[in-house]
Amino acid sequence: MADITYKIRGMDCTEEVAILKKALAPLGLSEDMLVFNPLQGRLTIKAYDAITKPSAIESAISKTGMTAENWEQPTQSTPKRKPNKLIERTFGAGVWIFLGVVIHFYNGGSLARLVEPERLPFAEALENRAILFFTIGIGISIWSFLPKAWVAIKFRKADINLLVTIAIFGAILLGNFFEAAMVAFLFSIALMLESWSVARANNAIQCLLELAPQQARWIRTTDCNCTEEIEAPVQDIPLGATLRILPGERIPLDGCITKGHSSLNQAPITGESVPVNKAPGDIVFAGTINNEGALEIETTTLADATQLAKIIHSVDEAQANRAPVEQWVDTFAKYYTPAMMGLALLIAILEPMLLQVTLQESVYHALVLLLIACPCALVISTPVSIVAGLASAARAGILIKGGIHLQNAANITTLAMDKTGTLTTGKPTVQRIIPLNGHSEAELLINACAIEQLSAHPLAQAIVHHAHTQGHHPQPAHAYKSIQGLGAEATVNDQTFWIGNHRFLLEKAPKDAAASKHAEDLEDAGHSVVMIGNQHHVCGLISIADEIRPNAMATLEKLKAAGINELIMLTGDNEGTARAIASVLPLTAWHSELLPQDKLDIIATLAQDKDKTIAMIGDGVNDAPALARADVAIAMGAAGTDTAIETADIALMADDLSRLPWLIHHARKTMTIIKQNMVIALGLKAIVLLLAFMGIASLWLAILADMGGSLLVTTNALRLLRAKAD
Repeated sequence: MADITYKIRGMDCTEEVAILKKALAPLGLSEDMLVFNPLQGRLTIKAYDAITKPSAIESAISKTGMTAENWEQPTQSTPKRKPNKLIERTFGAGVWIFLGVVIHFYNGGSLARLVEPERLPFAEALENRAILFFTIGIGISIWSFLPKAWVAIKFRKADINLLVTIAIFGAILLGNFFEAAMVAFLFSIALMLESWSVARANNAIQCLLELAPQQARWIRTTDCNCTEEIEAPVQDIPLGATLRILPGERIPLDGCITKGHSSLNQAPITGESVPVNKAPGDIVFAGTINNEGALEIETTTLADATQLAKIIHSVDEAQANRAPVEQWVDTFAKYYTPAMMGLALLIAILEPMLLQVTLQESVYHALVLLLIACPCALVISTPVSIVAGLASAARAGILIKGGIHLQNAANITTLAMDKTGTLTTGKPTVQRIIPLNGHSEAELLINACAIEQLSAHPLAQAIVHHAHTQGHHPQPAHAYKSIQGLGAEATVNDQTFWIGNHRFLLEKAPKDAAASKHAEDLEDAGHSVVMIGNQHHVCGLISIADEIRPNAMATLEKLKAAGINELIMLTGDNEGTARAIASVLPLTAWHSELLPQDKLDIIATLAQDKDKTIAMIGDGVNDAPALARADVAIAMGAAGTDTAIETADIALMADDLSRLPWLIHHARKTMTIIKQNMVIALGLKAIVLLLAFMGIASLWLAILADMGGSLLVTTNALRLLRAKAD
């Protein structure tokens, strides 16, 4: 079984989605198998087993007035869509309606008669010459939505197109040609604005596509064993190819630097605002910008597997992972529109019976109510807000895997954090050097480095790295001998030294109480201690610890200020190390010496409180069980880690804890904008509905309010595209 994806021409909102579900149901395609993305006009059929032929699917879709084409993932080279007929029709209709207004005034008509005309019998209305121009304007405008209205009738699904069509023909039968023309014209404008807002949101993904160049300088070996440099499409570059990137150019593919030094702007991938220095051996990502030095890189991925490609794919797929608030809006619209149609029918029937109004007036009031019932602004505002929120977060180096995770991030109350690599740098570094018995710090460090150069242990490498940063590069020791579980022995400058842990000290110098006391104090503070000595005495101690991230304190304070009530550290390290970290950071709780199952149990216990939204942040691999159990799984430093991007709900592409407060504020801002849009959309309808009951509202005012509402909510939603991380 595999998935099959179609581009659906004519599907741009949830009303068309409902019609497609009805049309495909007889083919055995259940709703669980159908994944719709109205903003991109995409339908994916999950677990497609070829029992239903594609021709049958395409035929069923064509009966809805829409067409199905094989989906092609947009690329930088994909031509932008040509202007559609909607703009031309709207402009043409406007011209004809304007000419009708001119003729109306030329024939001595008044403004009052134009805006609030008598409701003339249909035959009498046709005697007005301006009616001809209004009718042409109606005919041009209505062609944009009349076919969809007919489909709605066929599938017994009341949608915006049907409601507007009924209102237009009702106004014509009442003799209100100008009003009918204005409704058709204004609705065409509303459709045009809706199309623009959807395109604007989807352009955020297109902008990501344009980050990576489509050509690369490929240094390759020819048949005559010579090297040549050619310009080649990135799709043709194989793994292991050597590429040259000049200053100011973007990296075309993920790779590893083989020659050159430079600083790279990695903001397109990680959101980091500060350039990162790169040297041979360092990893680089497609779409990042080479600042000043020429580089040669060896490619490590193909064009469709770069980190940038994964980000684009994840943002694209996230649009189908709908937030609960989106589902609520669709459910509301499903029952709201038929209810309003029923109310309009009651008004048309009962008003003449209960109030002193004519049948024509009651029908007119019912038509106004039909237009008020259009839930267009309400329905379109939520997905546009979600897409804008996802796209702006991606630009900030935060990959959110769907609207549901964006909404959950806004509700986080408890944050559980892995220690190593999250609160700390994940790299052990030398903290203190304590020389004893007449030795100096430099002497102690040089001798330790000479021995540890021969070991691959992380603590040994931390000592070597520290010595090199201090300018010490001793020759390796001789006669190196590793002693399992304790340390090692070696000869440095014709003198034998031993180096190892506290147990090795107790074995080599059991009577040196002072050295043992130093070691115990450092271990109680959460440090790992390396001892070095010779055949005469203990030469000194070197303490090593995983450093707390420089921004960890400020980040946790910001999270507390943002209302995160519980900040919990989970670590597999010993109690002393955990206590040392917890004594510095503003944590509310901490747990040490945990196995993966223990972390899972703690998250499960926290999740028993249904009022809490639990987030877990870790590396996406070692903490997988706990991440899977949390309401929101956040992967730290996901750039370059395929597993983290695939498994986490949210991935912080940079190794930067400070993105967390921004993420939470951004998620909350997105949900606030969605709620604002609901108030705007429903509030405008309530106002026009009140005016309708007061006998003030008109058809064109109702459709103008609907168009204005659509414009307001989409403009409000698109503000999220301007959001930037600090």
